[in-house]
Amino acid sequence: MNKQVGSTSNAESIDTVENRASQLLARMESIPFSRWHVKPRIIVGSATFFDGFDSLTLAYAMPVLIGLWHLKAAQTGMLIAAGYLGQAVGALIFGAIAERFGRISSIKGSIFLMSVMGIACIFAGNYNILFALRFLQGVGLGGEVPIAATYINELSRAKGRGKFFMVYEMIFPISLMITAQLGAIIVPSLGWKWLFLIGGVIGLIVLPLFFTLRESPRWLISKGKLDKAERVIEEMEASTDKRLPVTMTVNKPAPKADWKELFSPFYRGRTLVVWALWFSAYFISNGLNNWLPSLYKTVYKLPLSQSLHAASITNVIQVIAVLACAFLIDKIGRKRWATFAFLIAGILLLVLFLNGAKSAQSVMSLGSLSYGVVGSITVLLYLYTPEIYPTRMRAIGTAFATTWLRLASAIGPMIIGFVLDAKGISFVFVGFAMVCIIGSLVATRMVETREKVLEEIAP
Repeated sequence: MNKQVGSTSNAESIDTVENRASQLLARMESIPFSRWHVKPRIIVGSATFFDGFDSLTLAYAMPVLIGLWHLKAAQTGMLIAAGYLGQAVGALIFGAIAERFGRISSIKGSIFLMSVMGIACIFAGNYNILFALRFLQGVGLGGEVPIAATYINELSRAKGRGKFFMVYEMIFPISLMITAQLGAIIVPSLGWKWLFLIGGVIGLIVLPLFFTLRESPRWLISKGKLDKAERVIEEMEASTDKRLPVTMTVNKPAPKADWKELFSPFYRGRTLVVWALWFSAYFISNGLNNWLPSLYKTVYKLPLSQSLHAASITNVIQVIAVLACAFLIDKIGRKRWATFAFLIAGILLLVLFLNGAKSAQSVMSLGSLSYGVVGSITVLLYLYTPEIYPTRMRAIGTAFATTWLRLASAIGPMIIGFVLDAKGISFVFVGFAMVCIIGSLVATRMVETREKVLEEIAP
C-alpha cells in the first residue's frame, strides 16, 4: 500500500515538473524580440565574425605561400584541408561539451583555442608546422559556429525565427566579405602573417564578454534546472512589457539524449538529408572560396593584388544573397529556398563549364554568382539544422551535421588540386554543377519548419 502511495506521489511530482517546464517554454515563446536579445546577438555575433575571419585567412595568404614555399596544387589543397579536418574534430568535441556543460561554456572554450592557435600560426616557418597549427586552430573554429547557432536558435520564438536568426547569421558572410577586402590590402602591403595575428588577438579580446551571458533557458529546462531557467526568463520578461499569443503543445520529456537517437526511426531521415545538404553546399562554397585567389593568380596570371580583389567579389555577392534570404525565408520556406538555390547555382556552373572557363572575367561573373547563391544555403543550414532536433540533442545533432561541412571543405580543395593538374579548370566547374544538382534533389526531402515552435518540430 505504501509503495502505491509513493508511486502516486512520484507521478504527481513528475507531472508538476513537466507542467512547470511547459509553462516556462510558453512564457519564453510569448516574449517578442527585445533589448534583452540584443546583447547575446552582439557578443555571440562578434565571435562568429572572427570565426569567419579566421576561416578565410589562409585562402588570402595562400597565393604568397605557394611562391614562398614552392607548393604544388596538391599540397595547397592539403594545407587548406588541414583546417577543415580540425573543424570536423572540434565540432564533435565541443558539441558534446555543449550538451553536457552548456552552450556558453562550449563557446568560450572554442574561442580560446582558435584565437591562441591563430596567433601561433604566425610563427610557422614551413609547410609542416603551418599544417599542424592550422589543424589545431580548426578544432576551435569547428566548435564555435554550430554551438553559437544552436544557442541563438534556442533564444528565438517560432514566429519570425527565420528572419531573427538569419539577420544574426549575416555576420558570418559579412565577416568573409571584410576578410576578403582586408586580405586584398594587408597581404600585398604587410604580409600574410598579419591576418592570423589580427584574428587571434581580437578573439582573445572578445572572450571575456562571454562571461556576462546567460545560459540558454531551453538547455537549462532540458537538464531539469528549472529555477535557473526561470531566472533567465524573468530577465527576458523584464526587458519588455509586450507579450504575444502562444499556441503550442509541448511533449513529455524523452529519456536522456544519446547520439544514437540521431538514427532512430523518427530522426534518421532528417539526419541523412541534412548531412547530404551540408556536404553538398560546402563542397561547392568552400572549394570555390578557398581556391579562387590562387586560381586567379596561377591559372589566369593576374597580379597578386588584382587576384585577391577579384576573389573578394564572391563574398560581396554572398552577403547580398543572404540578406535576401533573411527577409524572404519565413515567406518562401526553408525547403523551397534550398531546392531552387541549388538548382540555379548548378545551371550557372554548367554554363561556365560549357564556356570553358576561358577568362578570369567569366569566372568572376558566373563563378561568383553561383558561389553567392550557394552561400545563402550554407547560412540557411545553420538555421534549419538546430530546428529539426530537440533540445536534448540539438547541439550534438548540429555538431554532427557540421562535420560533413568540414569533410566536404577538406575534400573539395584537394579534389580541385588533383583535377586542376589532370584535366584543367573547366572540369572543376562541371564537377561543382553535378554536386549542385544532387543537392537540389536532396533538398526536396527537407522537413518544412517555417513558423513552428521548436518543441513541436522535434519531440
